[in-house]
Amino acid sequence: MNASISCQRFDIEAAGRRLHAQRIEPEGARGPTLVFLHEGLGSIGQWKDFPAQLCHACALPGLVYERWGFGRSEPSTEPRRNDYLHYEALDSLPAVLERCDITEPPILVGHSDGGTIALLFAAAFPERPRAIITEAAHVFIEEVTLSGIRAAKELYETTDLRRRLALYHGPNTDAVFRGWSDTWLREDFRNWDIIAELPKITCPALILQGEDDEYGTPAQIETIAAAVSGPVETVLLPDCAHVPHHQARERVLALMQQFIQKVCHTTAA
Repeated sequence: MNASISCQRFDIEAAGRRLHAQRIEPEGARGPTLVFLHEGLGSIGQWKDFPAQLCHACALPGLVYERWGFGRSEPSTEPRRNDYLHYEALDSLPAVLERCDITEPPILVGHSDGGTIALLFAAAFPERPRAIITEAAHVFIEEVTLSGIRAAKELYETTDLRRRLALYHGPNTDAVFRGWSDTWLREDFRNWDIIAELPKITCPALILQGEDDEYGTPAQIETIAAAVSGPVETVLLPDCAHVPHHQARERVLALMQQFIQKVCHTTAA
């Protein structure tokens, strides 16, 4: 880790749950906080050093946190509700921002489920985010989504995927995986979509997706771009699947840095 970046882990109480978080403070950082929202099987550790690199490149502070049931946060043994993404966007994320004293409008950086949460937050609270960045966000369910999840279930049962996830989620691993896979494959979840909420988004948005995303087609980013009301940029990344910040790291860092700098400059002006 760069010596000019301070990373501090801590716990908070938000929306009635104990959540684990990390602050990132590059030397001389000033401006909006970059808030990183992890994927459906994610954690702070699975971002690796990407948040710190982006914060350092933009000279901005960062916050990464683990949602209820993930990583070192409070375990969850309850069945996941069909509106769990709305809960995270409308109840948990606002509470996290308040408890972490993030009063200046943040820039949300969300991957997969985290990207969907960023979209829902921006739709519900149009004045709250300075901007949003999503990677591989979903706004409706496709057959490729379900096929990808079924394939992941097979890997979980037949390969070392469970062991690798356990490095981050420990005894919560099975609950994390089943909560994700079982929810998306439930029959009563098939009609889930948030398209009707997207026109409420007015902040600038950068929408990224890999060309080879195993959980979604380009129709996801096309739908987002067509529906939001604010300025939007979309990038379909070649030779990249579902995790752009690892699989197309340098390109994604550059795209995010350029977008963030433009947003901050435009706002300041």
